[in-house]
Amino acid sequence: MVKTGLVLEGGGMRGIYTAGVLEYFMKKNLYFPYVIGVSAGACFGASYLSRQKGRNKTVNIGYVTHPEYLSYRNFVKRRELFGMDFLFDEIPNQLVPYDFQTFYACTEEFVITTTDCQTGLPVYYKKADYVDDILTVIRASSSLPFISPMVDFGGKLLLDGGIADSIPIKKAEQDGFKTNVVILTKDDSYSKKKSNIKWLLNRSYSKYPKLVEAVLSRYERYNETIQYIKEQEQRGNVFVLRPSEKLKVGRIERNPKKLEQLYALGMNDARREFNKLEMWLKECHN
Repeated sequence: MVKTGLVLEGGGMRGIYTAGVLEYFMKKNLYFPYVIGVSAGACFGASYLSRQKGRNKTVNIGYVTHPEYLSYRNFVKRRELFGMDFLFDEIPNQLVPYDFQTFYACTEEFVITTTDCQTGLPVYYKKADYVDDILTVIRASSSLPFISPMVDFGGKLLLDGGIADSIPIKKAEQDGFKTNVVILTKDDSYSKKKSNIKWLLNRSYSKYPKLVEAVLSRYERYNETIQYIKEQEQRGNVFVLRPSEKLKVGRIERNPKKLEQLYALGMNDARREFNKLEMWLKECHN
């Protein structure tokens, strides 16, 4: 797979769609030399690169009703809706062990996107940057404002990567990958709306004005990036996989049946598009 990257959008529990697509890629033994993920995309990309078939489904559907995974009880107790210690310590180290050995032995580069709370700018971490501390960086990439605390890594205070760079296609290009497969978690009709929570942001993050600016302007960057991806798709530089149906799943969905359906949609979309994807990859590399 010469010089084609894989770009994974976030989206909270909507990212189960990505997990379904990646499961089909694993089934077909399709791996890319460069993978860059944001938030949920980074979570699912990690298990894809550790070659752990079924792990994303087990963790994110099998445990979703566990009160430590996602609950208002977490928020009352620890000011976090998702149980971050449960997700990024207990599950990968004990309950559904993550295969660190296979991940670190794989030849693929894995870039994790975060947002620097001081500057409001994206910070990208490669394998050489996080070394054996991948869980902390994925945790940072997945830490949403208001419902998760900031993560201190390497002297930087970090939050969800989607704030600064929701779909890091341009970072993939900067890193030398001019053709990319992009997995989106919203259907083709989606457009991000302007946020109306400026007062709440100013109150909660008064010490981080650049972060507030980044959150408020996120909708503009997101919509511009979607437009850019569509242009690159028309030029043949990008192959997009996105939900073929309107989603009935929200960012903090806890209904296992709905999540199962979205996971199946990801697998089915990947299955349906796979021959076309293979032909596109061959054209890219001829």
